[in-house]
Amino acid sequence: MFIRKDNTLKWGWIGVGALITLALVVFGVLFVDAPLFDWINNPACNTQMPDTSNSLCVAALLLGKIFSWKLLLGLAVVSVFVFFLYKAFTNEFDFRFAFVKIKNSYVFYVLLSIFFACGITKVLKVIIGRARPIFADPALFNMFSESSEFNSMPSGHTAVCFATLVMLGMLFPRVKWATWTLAIIVGVSRVYIGAHWVSDVILGAFIGMVCADFAKALLKKINAK
Repeated sequence: MFIRKDNTLKWGWIGVGALITLALVVFGVLFVDAPLFDWINNPACNTQMPDTSNSLCVAALLLGKIFSWKLLLGLAVVSVFVFFLYKAFTNEFDFRFAFVKIKNSYVFYVLLSIFFACGITKVLKVIIGRARPIFADPALFNMFSESSEFNSMPSGHTAVCFATLVMLGMLFPRVKWATWTLAIIVGVSRVYIGAHWVSDVILGAFIGMVCADFAKALLKKINAK
């Protein structure tokens, strides 16, 4: 979205996107988060014993498990490690050769994208300190809080999901429509189960997109040397 065909970043568009995202977030916090949350959220999903008879609840909760940052990051790390060993093993344990190959592998592109998204969201969550929807006040903040109850913004699931799926969409353009659709569905599901406000998801989506673009641009530049 913010990257050219020659794999250079559109910094101007990133700046414009950041301003638009900031405006949407502020507007959401002040005016639309509460009504939109009431419209999208299903209270039956946001309990210690969620309604398993509701297929949408089950699907939304399952998406939350699949696209958790821990699982995606773990899978990416394992994939990179296995790919590295495979390249080394098939080339008489030439680890230098394997290192060169891993830098330009699709699995490493995805790993770096996820890594950036995880790092940025973790820092912003603490700095912003926004209360989760359980407090029923979209304008409640407790800055520099490490409590999970005040780590609502941005949505980590959404950021990591967009970082992963947008990157996959760039690497496999034919399925780009599917990866983007799935990323949006995951973002909506975070509101549906009561884990986030809508503006949390918007900010998380923007972060994920930029992380994917930045990771690809960075690796393309490194591998071109």
